[in-house]
Order: sequence, then C-alpha cells, then structure tokens
Amino acid sequence: MGTAKARAPPRTPATPTQPVETSRYLPDKTFIIDNGAYMIKAGYASDAPAADESVSACSSIPNALVKTRDNKIVIGAQLATVNDWNEAMFRRPVEKGYVVNWEAEREIWDQSFFDGKPMARNRNHHIADPEDTTLILTEAPNALPILQRHADEMVMEEWGFGGYARCLGPTLNAWNEIHSLFGDPLSNTSETAILPADCLLVVDSGYSHTTVTPVYKGHALQRGIRRLDLGGKHLTNYLKEIVSMRQYNMVDESYIMNEVKEAVCYVSNDFAGDLEQAWKSGRKRQSGPEEGIVLDYVLPDPNANKKGFIRPHDPLLHAKKKKGAVSGLSAEVLSEDVLVLGNERFAVPELLFTPGDIGMKSAGIPDMILQSLSVLPTGLHSAFLANVLVVGGNALIPGFMERLETELRQIASAECVVRVRRAKDPVHSTWLGGTRLAAYREELSKVSITRQEYQEYGSGWAVRRFAGLV
Repeated sequence: MGTAKARAPPRTPATPTQPVETSRYLPDKTFIIDNGAYMIKAGYASDAPAADESVSACSSIPNALVKTRDNKIVIGAQLATVNDWNEAMFRRPVEKGYVVNWEAEREIWDQSFFDGKPMARNRNHHIADPEDTTLILTEAPNALPILQRHADEMVMEEWGFGGYARCLGPTLNAWNEIHSLFGDPLSNTSETAILPADCLLVVDSGYSHTTVTPVYKGHALQRGIRRLDLGGKHLTNYLKEIVSMRQYNMVDESYIMNEVKEAVCYVSNDFAGDLEQAWKSGRKRQSGPEEGIVLDYVLPDPNANKKGFIRPHDPLLHAKKKKGAVSGLSAEVLSEDVLVLGNERFAVPELLFTPGDIGMKSAGIPDMILQSLSVLPTGLHSAFLANVLVVGGNALIPGFMERLETELRQIASAECVVRVRRAKDPVHSTWLGGTRLAAYREELSKVSITRQEYQEYGSGWAVRRFAGLV
C-alpha cells in the first residue's frame, strides 16, 4: 500500500503587523484613490480597516469639469454648488474606464487633493506631503501600457508620491471581509477571516463599462477577464434618446436624465409581463392618480429652486394640460414639465442583460460570466460560481441582483451552487478593499514601488513591476 500524503499545513492569514522589507522604505501613511469614470472615491486608510465606519473617511468627488449655461467652469467637488443643470456641458477625463486626458484629470486632482486649492481642505482627502504618502491607485482591467505609463509618470513625477501601487480595481474587493456576506464560517485557525479571499468572481458594473474578473488569492486571472462596453453612461444616453423621441428634447440634459434614470429605472424579472402591463396602463382612462408601472417625473425648475421628483401617474391631469383645460389647476401645476415614463423604466437597464436590443454583438452579464469561466480550469468553476460578488453603481438598480442570480442559475451546471451577492457598499467596496490592503504592509510592499526605485529604474520598469514581470 502507498503511504498516505501528509496533510498540508493550514494557510496562515496575513497580519497587519508583519514588517516591511528593511531595504526599502514605504511611507506608512496610505492614500487610496478609486479613480472612477463618474466619481472619484478617495481618502486615507483607516487605523481600523475592518470596521464599517472606515467608509466615513472616503470622499466621493465628481470626476468631471462642467461648463454651466452661464459659462461658469466648475471642477470636481465644486459641482455640489451648481443649481441649474440645464444645458450643462461635461468634460470627463475618463473614457471607457481609462484615463485618456491627464490634463483634465490633473485639474480635478489638484483642486481636490493638494495644497492651495479651496476644495482640498477637507482632511479626508487633503494630501499635504505626497513624498511622505503611499498612493494606492485603481485602474480598469486590460489598460494599454501607454496609458499605464502616463498614470505612473503623473503620480511619481508630477506629484512625487513616496510610494505607489497601481492595482486592478476588482482585485481589491478580495481584501474585504466577504465571508459573512456569503454565509461562510471564518477560518478555523484564526478569529479573523483569511485575506485575500481564495476564489472570488467580481462583476463590476459602473459608469462606463461592466467587467467580469475572476480573482484567485488576490490576483486577477487575466485570461478570464471579460468586458461589456455598457454602463450607467450608456443607459442614461439610451434613456435620453427614447424620451427625446417620445416627449421633450432631453439630448443635452445628461445630468438631469441621469437623475431620472436613478429615480425610476428597475430591472424586470418578467419583461414581457411588465411590457404588457405598461401598455395596458397607457390605454386606460382613469379619473385620478394611479399606482403602477407608469410614473410621472416632474423635471427640476431652477428658477423656483425645485428639484425633480416622481409621483404616481395622473392620466386625467395629463389630459387636461394637453387640451389646455386650465380650470381648477394651480399655477404651479401648470408650470410643471412632466415626463411620463412607462416601459422606459425597465427597457433601459434591460440592455445589461440583452445588449442585442441596441445592436451590440455582445453577451449579457450572465452569459459573460460563463464565458469567463469557460477558459479557466474546470475544478475552479464551482468555487467561482459560489462566490459571485457584484460591485459598482448599477448593482443598486432595483431588481438587478435577483435577475442576475436567476439567469445565472438557469445557465450554470446543475451540480454547481450559485451564490450572487451585492457588496455591502457596492459604490465604495473597491476603495474599502484598498484600505484593508494598506493594513497588510508586507502584502502592500509586494505590489508597490518606492520613489527611490522609480527614480532609479524609470517608468518602463514600473509598468513591468505592476504587471508582475519583475
């Protein structure tokens, strides 16, 4: 008989107290920037990264420069001071998930993070001494080397950070405490969960695109990464188009229509049924407001300092205004501009599941997940399907999670357990993962460079270092 194989010792979790290599100095103070296309999430790593309260140290800053109707230029966090969004023109430095305009991005970073800029005085995102700070910067998967080089040069040469780690955004989610999210027990060898998670399939659906990234022990499996060029921006644009054809011309009202999308849209779990219900609601003659799929969205009125809001659809009121029957209607009601939204509410986010509706030759998110798994070892399929984590702003669309899990169960192998979970805070989840990585200094040191190393070896070496080639 053959001798039994010795059991492998249990995997030891990384601990925040492990020392950094003595031959290289990485500044202890760590600043994390999740440089999203719509919002920048930024802040210092918390002293207690496992605490949910650490998200309070994160500031969300619009990643845009805006020219208002009165020709005023506002940058980043200054967008909070704008009251009139009519005909506002946006300039975004990020396209398709990648920073392609560092001139504009520098304006936003300077105004938001550094000395001498009024909006940088918030202590959560004020970088007083870059040379004494380690920066963790996220990037989207499959960025071109030239774009990576530009980012490295800006970070190390323009601002001169003392330490720097450029990470794939989805991989940072593996450092969050996700065991409780999936109902798994903690490690038998420790009172804390082992980090990073062994197998995690991250679905990141944000502003400019959606990616599926299999993450194994904190590292992305490159050949399994899949991308869908659909995100919140495209949903907003699609809503603008169909509303402009049917009602008011809203083509130039990106900000307002984004607000409309977030207020009314949902993912249908019975598309045909909801479509029929919306059609029947539009044909009924009611005597007053009714609850149902069809809603009224009252557009904002900057002259009266009124924000947009939703209310139940009132066919009678709509008919009176259309016919000019003003008797019994207040001046406020008469001045309202109202969008009537029916099947638009669920037809727009449906694109994430059936992009062919607008002629895209791409798979929807559930099929994209299976495409990702098809190039990975079969033995890992069940582990990844049991740990599907959804992050990004689109995860907050009502019905999105239920639809994704339902369709994934239908197409996955019957013997596989399918568990789809939304991160506790899907918008800030990647940033929170960065704060937890920052606590494990030895692990952070393995994926980062110092200012001295950059000055000695240059930007080409930095690109290879972050790619794991050196």
